[in-house]
Amino acid sequence: MGHNTTDNFVPLNLAVLTVSDTRNEQTDTSGQLLVDSLAEQGHVLADKRIVIDDIYKIRAVVSEWIAHDAIQGILITGGTGFTSRDSTPEAVSPLFDKHVEGFGELFRQISFQQIGTSTIQSRAIAGLANGVIVFCMPGSTNACRTAWNDIIQAQLDSRQGPCNFVAQLKKTTIENCKSRN
Repeated sequence: MGHNTTDNFVPLNLAVLTVSDTRNEQTDTSGQLLVDSLAEQGHVLADKRIVIDDIYKIRAVVSEWIAHDAIQGILITGGTGFTSRDSTPEAVSPLFDKHVEGFGELFRQISFQQIGTSTIQSRAIAGLANGVIVFCMPGSTNACRTAWNDIIQAQLDSRQGPCNFVAQLKKTTIENCKSRN
């Protein structure tokens, strides 16, 4: 007997936000990687935007999406470092009902194998707000690829066991985590 929450894939409505002072639709390789990845997995792109690295502009877009009836997940790339303009965690954290500490911890553990101790400068975070999962990852395309391939993809797959986030999201009716017997 498997530990999957469901045998059927449940496509989610996901939004992608790129936080950058310099990227546009033509140069946004990280945002495009996330758009392509979620589509390849079978999810639906609900919205995509680029916003400058400003706490209140980031918070406004994310708040709008959290309040939207159809959006179930938000993938944010950029603004998680330590420069004076990096403010994604400060913008998004106050919106969380619950923090998903394990995302940042696991992301840095995996990244250590790729970039060594430089991973301590990543402030990747995740949380749940109003039945919406929000993942905030660095702006590099490789970091987004790592986050998606090694963590997010599985956690947004209703077949992943013993647990995934799909059952926690609004507009889903699947069973929560099954036993790990």
